[in-house]
Amino acid sequence: MIDKNELDKIAMSKEEYDLVLERLGREPTHVELGMFSALWSEHCGYKHTRPLFSFFPTEAKHVLTKAGAENAGAIDLGDDDVAVFKVESHNHPSAVEPYEGAATGVGGILRDIFAMGMRPIALLDSLRFGNLKDSRTQYLFNGVVSGISGYGNCIGVPTVGGEIFFDNSYTGNPLVNVMCVGVGKKKDLVSATASGKGNLLILVGADTGRDGIHGATFASVDLSVDSVNDRPAVQVGNPFLEKLLMEACVELAQNHQDWIIGIQDLGAAGLTSSILEAAERGGCGVEINTSAVPQREIEMNPYEIMLSESQERMLIITKKEHQNDVINHFKHWELDATIIGKVIDGEEVIVRHENEIVARTNINFITNAPTYKLNFNNDLKEYDYYNPNLEKINDIKDANQELLEMLSLPNICNKKSVFRQYDHQVLNNTIIKPGYGAAVIRIPNSNKALAITTDCNSRKVTMNPYTGSEIAVAEAARNLVAVGAKPLALSDCLNFGNPDKSTVAFQLSNAVQGISSAATILGIPVVSGNASLYNDTITGSIAPTPVIGMIGIIEGLDDILNRKIEQQQHLFIVGSQLNQKFDSLAGSEYYYNKTKSIAGNLEIDLVFEKKLQNFILDAFSKKMIKNSQDISDGGLMVALAEMCINYSIGFSGNNISDAQRIDSLLFGETESRFLISVPEEKVQEIIEFAKSTNIPYEDVGTFVNDSEDPSISFGPINLKLSKIKESYNSGL
Repeated sequence: MIDKNELDKIAMSKEEYDLVLERLGREPTHVELGMFSALWSEHCGYKHTRPLFSFFPTEAKHVLTKAGAENAGAIDLGDDDVAVFKVESHNHPSAVEPYEGAATGVGGILRDIFAMGMRPIALLDSLRFGNLKDSRTQYLFNGVVSGISGYGNCIGVPTVGGEIFFDNSYTGNPLVNVMCVGVGKKKDLVSATASGKGNLLILVGADTGRDGIHGATFASVDLSVDSVNDRPAVQVGNPFLEKLLMEACVELAQNHQDWIIGIQDLGAAGLTSSILEAAERGGCGVEINTSAVPQREIEMNPYEIMLSESQERMLIITKKEHQNDVINHFKHWELDATIIGKVIDGEEVIVRHENEIVARTNINFITNAPTYKLNFNNDLKEYDYYNPNLEKINDIKDANQELLEMLSLPNICNKKSVFRQYDHQVLNNTIIKPGYGAAVIRIPNSNKALAITTDCNSRKVTMNPYTGSEIAVAEAARNLVAVGAKPLALSDCLNFGNPDKSTVAFQLSNAVQGISSAATILGIPVVSGNASLYNDTITGSIAPTPVIGMIGIIEGLDDILNRKIEQQQHLFIVGSQLNQKFDSLAGSEYYYNKTKSIAGNLEIDLVFEKKLQNFILDAFSKKMIKNSQDISDGGLMVALAEMCINYSIGFSGNNISDAQRIDSLLFGETESRFLISVPEEKVQEIIEFAKSTNIPYEDVGTFVNDSEDPSISFGPINLKLSKIKESYNSGL
């Protein structure tokens, strides 16, 4: 009988071990126990989140894959074009070894995409850190950014966007979420499945080492003061080898798909998850010979081989008559390809090492991890962070100074010092670059483009997990709509603390339901995702952070190639009236900066949100507007300043005489609002269109370009653009 210390090392409870005994009817072998512990980890087994996934709307005519059934979600773009995408986390590894943790996070999400036969065309990163004045945070921040740029730049896939957010709750436990988008033809889609007795399991790529063993279980427990010693659980990447793997797998899918049954990447839990999950999908058994696995370290035992998370490895399930074709194909790409097993009848996994059977059991016993009910009080009024009382603060005295301060805050300021480290132009398909809202990528050999974004305001999710998560989905969709793209689908990454805590359980459950509510009403299916729990340190849980990755379609490139804001274009605010109540500061960056607290009630009308987004898309298609920007973090004045900065133009606002409060007018964050730039000759047309669709609107002024250093004049704001740029560029 195994003792508690041994179970703690593999993050398995006594109750789970007893369930292993019940399923096997005997004591597990050492290798079997390792396989159970890896696939029953939270990272692989989704023990606390799987019961929640039924809330998600996952189906639509354009959705080609079943959520969770493949490495990523696939979307039909028409004309035989397909997009696949997913967002993944690499949080714990990045907290211990930021460069390699972030780099291998990029490598892992890339493999999810080209395992489906699609070519990766864009990466986005969603990053969260603690206080930037803290030396440890600076170390993590610099290491993570370097790891992302180092891997992405070497492999030749552009990093085109993302977000960076700073909050004290992430001190010691940064979040590193990476999203990848790939495209290809529908006929080239490959499934991660195994089937057909006698077909072969071929391991391709890097040799197997001891790096990353128990990486899945390491990612499924709280971080502690001793976590710095867990570096062996962090993988080491080689982007140049991954580049060869990517090209070889994409070519195999495009030109020789008749040779194979499926492709599966090796990520968390290594060979164990890769082989068993592929076999489970195909309803077959598998036999594995660990002695045949190429090893880069001496005397590796079968336990280490089955659980190693060495990077840059792929599993090719190959038709037996084409084994030499597949091996020679990879040899052409200077990649080793080795037969390590085969498909067999039944539903068993048999692991041999030399002549000894070291594991033998039903595959479903291992892949079917137990699930747990979240225990919490679902009354929002009893929730730890519920605080509807927005404490009155003094109104603004010097609006110019307040704007400059807002623009310099780490969560608002220009992130160019980060983005310039990424190659966002490689492949030459990037149309809208980082810093201009959602990124836009041309779909090769077509007149279409994809808009892609990631988004989540964790402070609002902390205030109200349900409504805050609805807002995260709506905001991601707004980012796409602002560049003229129709939202198609989303991928979520659920970053939360320890789900055994009632507060975290409340946050997690309500966040999933909030995402589901918004996705349903907005008509945006959830096609893939990831959960990263146990993001806790000795100081407590992170802020609940359900990151939303979303893609949208732009049918004609001409619609986005002429977005320049020019002299005398009118600026309209649509979606709500200009003047906002003090309540609009609830959860805002301005209020937090003043009080270092979050309070108030969040509200969003998703039916109106959908109507407003359709209005913007129709206005783009009717060529009534030239440019659009959603109003989110920092409110109206930050959105206006960013428009002027991005297009080096000034602004002259109309008279504002009835503002109740200056702070809420300038920096309130009421949902469902856009700024739109309208040519003079289209002003009456947009007004009539807004009236006919019952969309509130207000003409707030015109853009001006009357000097080399124009000014922004709006209500109490009167500043030179150069001064505004100076503050905006100084934050990091």
